[in-house]
Amino acid sequence: MDKDEIHLRRLPAAAPWGPHADSEFHGVDFLPGDLNEAPEETGMRVNKKYSCLPAEEKGIHIINIRAIEDIGYDQHESTLLNSLSKNPDADCKYGLYFRDGKRKVDYILVYHYKKSSAGKTLTRRVHHNDSSARSTKQDQPLPGKGVQLEMRESEPHVDYHEDDKRFRREEYEGNLVEAGLELERDEDTKIHGVGFVKIHAPWNVLCREAEFLKLKMPTKKMYQINQTHGLLKKINSVIQKITEPIQPKVAEHKPQTVKRLSYPFSREKQHLFDLSDRDSFFDSKTRSTIVYEILKRTTCTKAKYSMGKGEGRKKETTLLNKRRKCGKYGITSLLANGVYSAAYPLHDGDYEGENVEPNDRKLLCEEWASYGVFYKYQPIDLVRKYFGEKIGLYFAWLGVYTQMLIPASIVGIIVFLYGCATVDENIPSMEMCDQRNNITMCPLCDRTCSYWKMSSACATARASHLFDNPATVFFSVFMALWAATFMEHWKRKQMRLNYRWDLTGFEEEEDHPRAEYEAKVLEKSLRKEHKQKETDKEKLTWKDRFPAYLTNFVGIIFMVGLTFAIVFGVIIYRISTAAALAISSTPSGRSSVRVTVTATAVIINLVVIIILDEVYGCIARWLTQIEVPKTDKNFEERLIFKAFLLKFVNAYTPIFYVAFFKGRFVGRPGDYVYIFHSFRMEECAPGGCLMELCIQLSIIMLGKQLIQNNLFEIGIPKMKKFIRYMKLKRRRSLDHEEHMKKKQRYEVDYNLEPFAGLTPEYMEMIIQFGFVTLFVASFPLAPLFALLNNIIEIRLDAKKFVTELRRPVAVRAKDIGIWYNILRGIGKLAVIINAFVISFTSDFIPRLVYLYMYSENGTMHGFVNHTLSSFNVSDFQAGTAPNDPMDLGYEVQICRYKDYREPPWSENKYDISKDFWAVLAARLAFVIVFQNLVMFMSDFVDWIIPDIPKDISQQIHKEKVLMVEVFMREEQGKLQMLETWKDNDKKKGENCNNHSPRLPRSRSGSLSSCHSYPLDV
Repeated sequence: MDKDEIHLRRLPAAAPWGPHADSEFHGVDFLPGDLNEAPEETGMRVNKKYSCLPAEEKGIHIINIRAIEDIGYDQHESTLLNSLSKNPDADCKYGLYFRDGKRKVDYILVYHYKKSSAGKTLTRRVHHNDSSARSTKQDQPLPGKGVQLEMRESEPHVDYHEDDKRFRREEYEGNLVEAGLELERDEDTKIHGVGFVKIHAPWNVLCREAEFLKLKMPTKKMYQINQTHGLLKKINSVIQKITEPIQPKVAEHKPQTVKRLSYPFSREKQHLFDLSDRDSFFDSKTRSTIVYEILKRTTCTKAKYSMGKGEGRKKETTLLNKRRKCGKYGITSLLANGVYSAAYPLHDGDYEGENVEPNDRKLLCEEWASYGVFYKYQPIDLVRKYFGEKIGLYFAWLGVYTQMLIPASIVGIIVFLYGCATVDENIPSMEMCDQRNNITMCPLCDRTCSYWKMSSACATARASHLFDNPATVFFSVFMALWAATFMEHWKRKQMRLNYRWDLTGFEEEEDHPRAEYEAKVLEKSLRKEHKQKETDKEKLTWKDRFPAYLTNFVGIIFMVGLTFAIVFGVIIYRISTAAALAISSTPSGRSSVRVTVTATAVIINLVVIIILDEVYGCIARWLTQIEVPKTDKNFEERLIFKAFLLKFVNAYTPIFYVAFFKGRFVGRPGDYVYIFHSFRMEECAPGGCLMELCIQLSIIMLGKQLIQNNLFEIGIPKMKKFIRYMKLKRRRSLDHEEHMKKKQRYEVDYNLEPFAGLTPEYMEMIIQFGFVTLFVASFPLAPLFALLNNIIEIRLDAKKFVTELRRPVAVRAKDIGIWYNILRGIGKLAVIINAFVISFTSDFIPRLVYLYMYSENGTMHGFVNHTLSSFNVSDFQAGTAPNDPMDLGYEVQICRYKDYREPPWSENKYDISKDFWAVLAARLAFVIVFQNLVMFMSDFVDWIIPDIPKDISQQIHKEKVLMVEVFMREEQGKLQMLETWKDNDKKKGENCNNHSPRLPRSRSGSLSSCHSYPLDV
């Protein structure tokens, strides 16, 4: 124990307890039975809420831990100080329990403090003057407050802000004690300048809060879960044997045949619950949830100085009254204002090392947060037990999504292999690669670009067939139905989890107002303080939020415009780079222009997307903060909506450009569309833009996953951890004994990263879901790469939660919230986008039109020539013709370009031909038919699969019936007891009448004694 942190005070020998003798006295509980005892015995019966000494030490109450070397003590007290030199950390399991080794630490508050130079003198003064009796409540300090009272009188105020924080901490902790919590302070840590307040919730507080929160707890009543019979039972047993090697080795994951009946906890019905082991009845997750609810509810209404000003002058009386009435500072406000620097529950213990006691954290690390068990199912029930329902639902959803990607990946691989197998049989690509066709194409740019042979684009045409074949249409339909099936499967899985986790009747109650919202309401009420009459409870209206709404609208429009501007800049880069590379004299350089330009532009897009993702995340949070939502749930939903909107636009705008805009507005030779009067718009390759879309999608998707996983989720947290370690190493004392001292659990957890919520994790997966579904027609391998990424992502997130983050507060939730609606929206949008990709981006519709309307022999021969129009080179505008028209070795009279236009020898030369309108009509018809057909099939899947599994609905109904039976049996037992009591009472009354006729004076007393029958219902 650190020497400069001990302060002892002996209880007065004859303290006049006054009116506070039978109540809580600033953290010291005095029982009514102790009032007549000797003073020494009274001192022994104090509640050791702040005590760091063993219970054997008598007559001593430790007020705080202050400078031990300056305490004035007599010689006979040396035995006590010698006992302090012993290491009590083993008894309290290194911070998991209070110093007495019995009371478990349920929550930790962390604060920064500054050691004052006057502290040593004040310690002596308090120690020597505490023999005087104090009879008033003001004179008796709260634990940890004895020093500050005298300090304010003797020491000049140096830092009013720190003094205000200390004052608020003292009041808040006193209020926590009044709420029933037990506290213990520890400033004797290896982290200098950081103090810890350990919080323990006793049994009566846990029972009270569990009843308030309506926590469902298991009762003594157990019932049999309905089992399958016949063929289904055999199939299930076979599946269990096959999947046994991939099941995690945890007790919670084993199939259960019986289940305990659950009921909302009630102190009046404690006999229904199995309370044989009170220590384990409320697990650590539940205990921390209960304490956190008390921390949020407990307020700190007083402040000695003005907030943040530090001028040391008190407010006017009306302002102080208004502050005490409206300015309630719960734990969220205190954390936001820096009164406390952190608040978190403790992990169950170490997860690695020798002689580590078995705990849930260690089990999770071995069976879940390890890359070696990537092939196993997740122990979702254990994850929920340790982290709570909300985090458990996230990992359950991620597991279901990853499992559903397996069939999608298999079908995607089959479609890709089909394209590989049929590439040599594809007539259009064979015609493009045939050197004998001698098709001369028009220049790709003005002046510097020359004519080129279509056969030079042979590789691109063959590669396009891998992704642009009839199987991709089938795959698009399949993925639309897959998305609908996935959503229905998740709803059913969610209902199973709700039943297993006793959330079937759970309804989320309105959360506590956020600290920022209360501060805004306080400002609004202070602005109206000149009014005499008291107004009702203030709240923020749309008028108060109108500037924030306007800022949000303008900010989001600006961010979307910025994304479009960056994509436009990349387009300019592509055009200019293509023109520069076309000047290359080597034929190989000319043939690889498209691939080079596309690849480099996509890499630029990827870097910009990753950077803007981080920027947009911060901007979305700032825009949400200025809106000042009332509750944390409202804040989270608004933040998710803004972040998703900005990140969706950021990630998919370059892909939308390639899919639907590139090559659509280029004009024709002799009449091109120019940007800034100098740059021609881009054209698609002869094989279409689908290959470029595939390159764009694959690089952005894979690059985003690899960089975010490796850099952001692994590299940056490890770098932060290393920086924190170096800072602590610099501050650490050179004392070898201090250096070798094992850290307490709360010190180790304080050095971990704080939990920042599940929004980044969900957002990453939702964007990936968009890559898998929205443009899957152009990249059938997207589900495969998503599957490989998610196998790593699950273990990466698990390792992060178990080993690198502070333990989050368990939050009850019965679904994944707004994310489900976003998933459904993406699934509906995917149907529309894939319809347009197949119809307008690929050549699927033009091929069908040619095959059934223009083909002479019913084959695809002549399709390439049909899609090309002719141009007379004499019709070039002045200054746009190639500088080297003889580059191919012969003079070119007619060049070809991809479009449906009239030839130069027609009366309406270069006008749009009838073939264009026929193809456009077929494309629009396909979009309408495909969209309605697939939507109908998706809705049919949604309708045919019930949201609640039949067996789960039966079990829920069975639970209700059993609960009614339990209460009916209980009522019958009470009635029988009352009837028995009445009969016995009647018999005793008759006996009293028969045996005592000669005692008229004492008859009433005898009867009263006869009727004194104990009743305990």
